[in-house]
Amino acid sequence: MLRNGLEPWHLLILAIVVIVLFGSKKLPDTARALGKSMRILKSEAKAMKETDGQAPRTDPPA
Repeated sequence: MLRNGLEPWHLLILAIVVIVLFGSKKLPDTARALGKSMRILKSEAKAMKETDGQAPRTDPPA
């Protein structure tokens, strides 16, 4: 039923809806904020992987 669920005209309609909802003035600010959030998320995930790999935690006996 949904063999080709995401066709080019679906993306065009989605882009038009986003432009209508947010307006052309807000789109650059929104994209900038999204990019900044993704960079923060990526750096935090990298930091978590580094701390997990360096020193394994040992719990003291109870």
